[in-house]
Amino acid sequence: MTKKRAKTSPKRVTRIEPKPARAVQTLRETNKEAQKMALLVAEAGLDKKASEVEIIDVTGKVDYADYLVLMTGTSERHVSSIAESVDSTLSKKGYRSISVEGLPRGEWVLIDFVDVVVHVFQDRLRALYDLDGLWMDARRLNVPEASGGS
Repeated sequence: MTKKRAKTSPKRVTRIEPKPARAVQTLRETNKEAQKMALLVAEAGLDKKASEVEIIDVTGKVDYADYLVLMTGTSERHVSSIAESVDSTLSKKGYRSISVEGLPRGEWVLIDFVDVVVHVFQDRLRALYDLDGLWMDARRLNVPEASGGS
């Protein structure tokens, strides 16, 4: 005895559209938090006498961060001191870095806070890699004045 197969119609695929208002709101909240973090990074760098501090908004231009914070130290020891201070200060505020690279050499230290990537350079390497020039067309945030701490 053979069983007859019932005819089945193709399944209807229901398309679920995302709620753009909620997605945009979440993006804005994330970006505001990243902006707050970038400003804290700049402040921590300035407290250690970093120079040429720039906050570059790369939101939507790259997928690895919303902000790049660039700063310069005068020597290996100064670059390392700035980077350690930035990492420590943000850690105390609840922002943990996922990676710190270049710290032992102190020529160019990169600190990755996911939404904010920090570059602390010696002057020679900052000029060589010219990230400022690479992101010449990107919006900059106003950098706060140094608070005078050490």
